[in-house]
Amino acid sequence: MKYRKLGRTNWKVSEIGYGMWGMAGWTGSDDEESFNSLQMAADMGCTFFDTAWGYGAGKSESLLGQLVRANKEKKLYTATKIPPKNLKWPAKPEYSLDDCYPPDHIEEYVGKSLRNAGLGSFDLMQLHTWEDSWLEDDRGIKKMMDLKAQGLFHAIGLSLNRWEPWNGVRAVKSGLIDSVQMIYNIFDQNPRDELFPACREMNVGVIARVPFDEGSLTGTLTKESKWPEGDWRNTYFVTENLNSSVDHANALKPLVPAGMTMSEMALRFILGEPTVSTIIPGMRKPRHAMMNMAVSDAGPLDPGLMKELEKRRWDRKPQKWSQ
Repeated sequence: MKYRKLGRTNWKVSEIGYGMWGMAGWTGSDDEESFNSLQMAADMGCTFFDTAWGYGAGKSESLLGQLVRANKEKKLYTATKIPPKNLKWPAKPEYSLDDCYPPDHIEEYVGKSLRNAGLGSFDLMQLHTWEDSWLEDDRGIKKMMDLKAQGLFHAIGLSLNRWEPWNGVRAVKSGLIDSVQMIYNIFDQNPRDELFPACREMNVGVIARVPFDEGSLTGTLTKESKWPEGDWRNTYFVTENLNSSVDHANALKPLVPAGMTMSEMALRFILGEPTVSTIIPGMRKPRHAMMNMAVSDAGPLDPGLMKELEKRRWDRKPQKWSQ
């Protein structure tokens, strides 16, 4: 496993981290299997684990606390997210700070997350949605800074809306935050336009989520793919999105080098961007953890393939189904 600095925190985090949404928000999750996957990742050198209260109303946070207590000899960086008060993802321009992150709500959910995990503090506390206009009402960020000063967490982060990396540039340039989390993958390369330059300028850590585009960049989806009732993916992969995603993914398959999976190619593409501090693929099974953790040792892709994949950028705009 290789390590990178998470911006100005100077934390040495594994360049392949662990996204914990699937352990609580997707069907087919098994707690014992999930914990075994987490432990395998930690054993292979993973040091960054990202969860949220919204992942099963604290269930995923509980698993993270269990992992920390089982690995007291290791430094595992813990990151979670405060849900918006209106419980609506993504944020919309018309939502006010009071709709989503009034100070008392922030304090309440920091406490809930700490109790869920059984931890005295988190390393990184993030707002799970964001609108740059909220900078004009500084009550939210002041409350975050106050709780940070109390030692309840040690760094402040934001999680940006799908396909809207520009909607965090002002926050990054404000100098008030330590990290930013956004979707960045072969298709979604638009953070390179404005957000990544701002992060480099301000030394803000970059957490790349959804490296597999919710599954399409694994190359395993088809236009007939379906999930059990209640699974989040049914509301995201509506027919319009599923068909287009499969078409775009199939167009990449001829580019996958011999002996490499499409998932590995997707991760190694992201590793080729030095602005990224860590990638957080979602994993629920030990074999997935083993495969993803091993990608770090392989390093970035061949420069020629990187250039070709840069041409496969797919700019999208938020839709009703793009939670």
